[in-house]
Amino acid sequence: MSSPLVPPDYKPSEDEPFMNPSMREYFRQKLLRWRAELLAESNETLHSLQEGGIQEPDIADRASAETDRALELRTRDRERKLIAKIDAALERISDGTYGYCEETGEPIGVRRLDARPIATLSLEAQERHERMERTQRDD
Repeated sequence: MSSPLVPPDYKPSEDEPFMNPSMREYFRQKLLRWRAELLAESNETLHSLQEGGIQEPDIADRASAETDRALELRTRDRERKLIAKIDAALERISDGTYGYCEETGEPIGVRRLDARPIATLSLEAQERHERMERTQRDD
């Protein structure tokens, strides 16, 4: 199955059939670009960490550099988890389930997917989940 070509100025809209081939390809390309950006940033971090330890003679500078490094590693860990979610979204595009709420089966909605292409829940289902989490935290 070959992928349809998506014009560079294409933006999915609510007026067209949901998850038609052009829309699926638009989101596939969007997810692949996002994934490539995250991997490039990750490689830059890896490269800078491999360039050696922190050589700051001043203890305050060294502590600051260590803090920056720890923050960078935490950020990369979050991005690693994000890449896994992107991969899962790409898998859903392949199997035809992308764009549909995993709870209700309803379309998630073009605007929500454009803003958060890894979304697995419709806005209503997501809000319900967040309300339940808040209620459980308050108990």
